[in-house]
Amino acid sequence: MSGLIPLLVAAPAVTGLAGYVARDLRAMVPAMAGAAATAPPGPPATPAPHRPRVEYFNLAELTNTDAKGFVRPVERFHVEPWGLYMARAVGGPDSHYLESWMLPELSLRVTVARRNPAHHRDPGYRLDIGKFSRIGPKRWKAVDHYLDVVVRRGRPAELLGVDELLAAHAAELVETAQAHRAFERATAVLDGLAAHDHSVEDWLATRGITLTWM
Repeated sequence: MSGLIPLLVAAPAVTGLAGYVARDLRAMVPAMAGAAATAPPGPPATPAPHRPRVEYFNLAELTNTDAKGFVRPVERFHVEPWGLYMARAVGGPDSHYLESWMLPELSLRVTVARRNPAHHRDPGYRLDIGKFSRIGPKRWKAVDHYLDVVVRRGRPAELLGVDELLAAHAAELVETAQAHRAFERATAVLDGLAAHDHSVEDWLATRGITLTWM
């Protein structure tokens, strides 16, 4: 973790909500490091570290291989210049239906969920920070970078996953440069959302991106 501290402290200043988040992160990281050095033995204060989660998308076979290696059937893929759209059912007691857009240039995956395809989607969005790339004519890959931004129109965005990223970095599962990029991307997203009344659609429109959903 010590390698990450100077990078956060030296990161360029940002404005708006992201500025407050960045300052909180810069204050929190050394505090956590100091606490870890002086805390008595006991249960860990942070989640068990894990490697970045990786998913694969096969457009030819209409499948999504999730982070646990399970191959899930996909109802629809769609490609636009700015990214890849996926729609599929999510197994579980709630029978949720998942729709995602992977946006490589923004290092984002924008996801909405609903009970089933016939119901309106949840008005909230989950924006995962990560690396999303085409790795073949009909194949894409997603590498999650731990940080998520949860957005509901008219409400301040919420940043999640900071403890997971710091734990992975401390366990040397994530390089300092990658962790730094994830924090920079998250603060840029928060800043953009704050400047557009926390509207994902309005912010993305300024980047020439219009997302469509089923």
